[in-house]
Amino acid sequence: MDYREFTGAVEKEIRKRMKGGVQASLYTTVKNNGKERTGVLLQAPGVHVSPTIYLEDYYQAYLEGKPIDRIAGEIECFYNSMRREVAWDCDQILNYEGIKDRIVFKLINTAANRDFLTTVPHYAFLDLSIVFYVLLEVTDEGTAAMVIGNDHAEQWRVETDTLWKAAVENGKTLLPAEFFTMNHALKEMLGETPANERGDGNLLLGETADKDGMYVLSNKIRSYGAACIAYPHVLKMIGQILRKDYYILPSSVHEVVIVPWAPELRWSDLDDMVTEINATQVAEEEVLSGHAYLYKWRSERLLAGRGLPAERRMG
Repeated sequence: MDYREFTGAVEKEIRKRMKGGVQASLYTTVKNNGKERTGVLLQAPGVHVSPTIYLEDYYQAYLEGKPIDRIAGEIECFYNSMRREVAWDCDQILNYEGIKDRIVFKLINTAANRDFLTTVPHYAFLDLSIVFYVLLEVTDEGTAAMVIGNDHAEQWRVETDTLWKAAVENGKTLLPAEFFTMNHALKEMLGETPANERGDGNLLLGETADKDGMYVLSNKIRSYGAACIAYPHVLKMIGQILRKDYYILPSSVHEVVIVPWAPELRWSDLDDMVTEINATQVAEEEVLSGHAYLYKWRSERLLAGRGLPAERRMG
């Protein structure tokens, strides 16, 4: 069974299982970097924000032997666990006052998203772009979010500057930056980080910071945390901690790796490292950039590579 046949079979099985008037249908959307993804859109009566559960990972499970009915059962359980008894009030989304405290931003690659960028308010950030979204909810299962399009901005009668100011302010509380050692990040990935060592939404460094040559910058929920490089004053604060220039390696849209400058490091070698990681370790839709950046801590400037927008002075 190929992927198209698989999605049709899952949709049919889900339809059999849904109760209470919930409708299931296949939905294909273009995600970050032009990547198409297909999922099951589940729409309940009276619910204005409906989830789409993407099927690529489930298809891999099918290829490894998991039957369709079991996959459909897992999707049903997941939907029921995330379903809200009280749906987001549509009036809140239609009204800027109802969502202004939940507007945040993320960074995406400009060249890979040129068509998408014509449909949304955005700012240029070197060779990247800042786009805005409404963070509706954060749970252990994931996040619910709505990208802000030109139609939303027109309906709300707000300019991009207004969205930027709101997003910067909201980021401090909803998605605060966290800066920690690579060792800490690896422990976190393996589930070995004690509760008292986990980030509390502030810039942080462990006691072994001066012994660790690489660091990670992300946000508290580790979702689209690469945007933290555009947070006012964050790069400056990291420079004051390290007391030297440093390279920024965009490992994905969710985080960046910080490498303190050293005479033996060559920018071109770090570019090659980013390219290799993108090709072998990062999903296509999660790639942010194909090269490293350099932050000059004394002059507070962020530099891109050759042939790219030259620099950005950071606050």
